[in-house]
Amino acid sequence: MPSRRGDGTLVFKVCFYGPSLGGKTTALEWIYHKEGLASGEMQSIQDPTGRTLFFDRVVARVSNVVFQVYTVAGQRRHKYQRQTVLKGTDAVVFVWDSLIDQWEENIWSLKELLKFYGDRLIPPSITEPPDVPMVVLANKRDLDDIVEISKIRKVLDTAKLNHTLIYETIAITGVNVKRAFVYATRQAVLNHYKRLSGKAIEGT
Repeated sequence: MPSRRGDGTLVFKVCFYGPSLGGKTTALEWIYHKEGLASGEMQSIQDPTGRTLFFDRVVARVSNVVFQVYTVAGQRRHKYQRQTVLKGTDAVVFVWDSLIDQWEENIWSLKELLKFYGDRLIPPSITEPPDVPMVVLANKRDLDDIVEISKIRKVLDTAKLNHTLIYETIAITGVNVKRAFVYATRQAVLNHYKRLSGKAIEGT
């Protein structure tokens, strides 16, 4: 559930999830530096290889709604940091590293995400949206030796994430990054107002 500021502004939390060096920080940097959606300072702690050690964070605004946007550290040893950052998330952007040799890392990361948040990402029925919307960024589509989108689709379908959209992205140039981000945030807002509408009907 989103929080609310003193002035009434709704604040949602969005989390970029996925394996190490898949492009999470690069995608967030594009939103921050190029799209003009984010304000303030981008908080980031990285090691010399460019890997995020704890999390990256920016505050973004889409229309009149504010989003606190985080990335998680992708390396396996940072499991508990990821679990902490994920807590309270209203929308997930899963950054899938398209390189074939990173296939197993993607699968491992997705399984971990489902372990932490699975019930909230899977719709209760065909006609209802999940509690927490998710989009997948199939990143690095400009490189050679990348996996076919159909294979990623098959993994998602097997995990009961049939409804999850896949955007083919190139984070370093911003291809489809804003589009995917705006979709995820819009779904989070729609979910919130749908829940409020349901409560209003129940209370009548």
